[in-house]
Amino acid sequence: MRFLIVPLLAVIATAAIAVGPSPAAAATPVTGSWLTVEKDSVVEIGPCGDKICGRIVRILAPTPKGPPRDENNPNPALRNRPIQGLTILSNFVSDGKQWVGNAYDPRAGKTYKSFLALMPNGTLQVKGCVSFLCRSQTWTRAR
Repeated sequence: MRFLIVPLLAVIATAAIAVGPSPAAAATPVTGSWLTVEKDSVVEIGPCGDKICGRIVRILAPTPKGPPRDENNPNPALRNRPIQGLTILSNFVSDGKQWVGNAYDPRAGKTYKSFLALMPNGTLQVKGCVSFLCRSQTWTRAR
């Protein structure tokens, strides 16, 4: 019996090394603070559990009615919650080339399948899709 345990432990250790880093470790390139394409808010992207999420941490464009609310949410009970602090990127995992998850657009009150990709110039491409129709935005690092 002891002869089986030692080779089994060696196989398990080798398999663990071959699998490579966890998704949270691979997320380092897209984490950080990002200025949206409209330049009206900053989104902080970071780990949440074993996945990656992003939330609005700062609203840069004041509105005459006060702090913006999630007025277009399809759930009437959520329409009064503030946009600042709202999680808009959720459940992102790496597929090896990009990050795949969900993006909530508070302007439309809709959630889309989304892709995040760090570009060679240091910007973040954020793509949201409905079926086969996709739209991209480029976010820049916030300072």
